[in-house]
Amino acid sequence: MKRFALAAALVAVAACSEGGDPVQMALRDASAARQAAAVKEGSTRAPAAPVAGRDTTGDAAYVAGMIEHHRAAVKMAVDALARSDDPEIRRLAQAEIDKRTREITELQSWKPAA
Repeated sequence: MKRFALAAALVAVAACSEGGDPVQMALRDASAARQAAAVKEGSTRAPAAPVAGRDTTGDAAYVAGMIEHHRAAVKMAVDALARSDDPEIRRLAQAEIDKRTREITELQSWKPAA
């Protein structure tokens, strides 16, 4: 935690010299740190291997994997909306939710060729 605070302070100081808003840059850095922590904790891990007995053709495996991948993206975006006050992060998160939700619906409607 001390490392993060130090890093955030250094970024804020560096941002001042670059002409950016140090608060906004620190919030973006904090968001990036949370994302990195989520990846490290495994909340964005790859989908599990297909369950035995399911259709495991390449197409079906791709569709199943993409649905799980998009669900993880939606979860991360929902978490970002809950935690961030940054309007740009919130806009990006909502756009991600909207896009990935549409794609999940499209993927779910896919039917393998008979």
